[in-house]
Amino acid sequence: MTPVETEERRMAEVEHLSVAERVAVGKAARAGTPRSNHAEFDPSSNRPDPIALLERQAESRVPELVPIRYGRMSVSPFTFYRGAALLQAADLAHTPSSGLQVQLCGDAHLSNFGVFASPERRLVFDINDFDETLPGPWEWDVKRLAASLSVAGRENGYPVAERKAIVQGAVGAYRETLRELGGKTNLEVWYSHLDVEDLMATMRQLAPKAMLKRTEKALDKAKTKDSMQAFKKLTQVVDGEPRIVGDPPLIEPIDQIFKGVRRDQIYEELHKIVRSYRSTLQYDRRVLLEEFRLVDVARKVVGVGSVGTRAWIALLLGRDGSDPLFLQLKEAQPSVLEEFTQKSTVKSNGERVVNGQHLMQAASDIFLGWTEVTGIDGVTRDFYGRQLKDWKGSAEIEVMVPQGMRLYGRMCGWTLARAHARSGDRIAIGAYLGSGDTFDRAVADFAETYADQNERDYKALTDAIASGRIEAKTGL
Repeated sequence: MTPVETEERRMAEVEHLSVAERVAVGKAARAGTPRSNHAEFDPSSNRPDPIALLERQAESRVPELVPIRYGRMSVSPFTFYRGAALLQAADLAHTPSSGLQVQLCGDAHLSNFGVFASPERRLVFDINDFDETLPGPWEWDVKRLAASLSVAGRENGYPVAERKAIVQGAVGAYRETLRELGGKTNLEVWYSHLDVEDLMATMRQLAPKAMLKRTEKALDKAKTKDSMQAFKKLTQVVDGEPRIVGDPPLIEPIDQIFKGVRRDQIYEELHKIVRSYRSTLQYDRRVLLEEFRLVDVARKVVGVGSVGTRAWIALLLGRDGSDPLFLQLKEAQPSVLEEFTQKSTVKSNGERVVNGQHLMQAASDIFLGWTEVTGIDGVTRDFYGRQLKDWKGSAEIEVMVPQGMRLYGRMCGWTLARAHARSGDRIAIGAYLGSGDTFDRAVADFAETYADQNERDYKALTDAIASGRIEAKTGL
């Protein structure tokens, strides 16, 4: 069956239950999985070795970059958590579930939320990483977010009571938002978003002056992060043409990686890749991209969990040398959720990421698309593309005071609920959650227990590095 036939069949099989029937589905799910059960996390004695899981994941990555990943994960329990989506997916597969599904982010920790520019040139707050997106139990995203708050709170020295209050606030915001959106029309839900200017208006009334000042400074900084800033920072003129400056191993121009291959041969293949990627864009964006010419390409190390996957940055120029566009083409491997939920219904993992991002985000990058690339090793890999930076900004978690993390957690909870409401049965999930805080308290308990597990797994990593089982490069 082709992907089109699969989608047509799925659409034909959609049930359109009444509101009362959807409420009944949610309430019935409580009988099978009581909300208080979500506090449970009791790993079995045969839980997989966390280092073995990371080593298995590294097999498909660029070998010389994997030690950088381990080095970044070894900095702290929180940086370890950021790179441990596979480990938590394996654990969540054995936790209680209501049986209600949504499009999952798959890696919804608090550092994967942030601000960026909408196509209308307004700052919006949303989820910004979808490498692991796949349909699955909505609870998994909520628990990954909740545990990330507990792990970050420990790192910042917050007491247990404060951490639990932060998690309950975030989960409470998720629950309240799902219930609120359950009363709205489908189009109202679809158009819902968190506009930063609206958020700042509220903060000016409620937030302490110091927090407000830091936030305004961070937002001003985010607005400077665009292709022009990257152009000034990452390039220099060589023989009259801008070139990306190498900073091995973090940034390596493509002709330095493929030494001995003529530049014109490399770029003949690169132009084919760009044309393939461009064909997946919306028509007006294809026309816009055709106004730019490809100038240079480099491999760039990104993130924590993604280190070792193949990520390329491409410099393009428009009307003249002062009209740059930086794109990022990032490898999309199978989601870490696949072996615990279901396989993707689309052939390309790049398309999987793009589809999930469009479904969950209120506004997506205008150059969000995908392609396939066959490397010199003969292996065909999936990629997705977008702008490298477009007013992108993220919170400085390590300097947050408890009040700031509480507010940030609620923003993340609201955003995750809105994202889930676009694909899942928001009315059934809202009915399952209810108006009380039973679920909130249960997940706060889970988050603390899982933070303990994360610390044990982090120690396993540092022990593996110390023993020489794995190599780590720090400071990169």
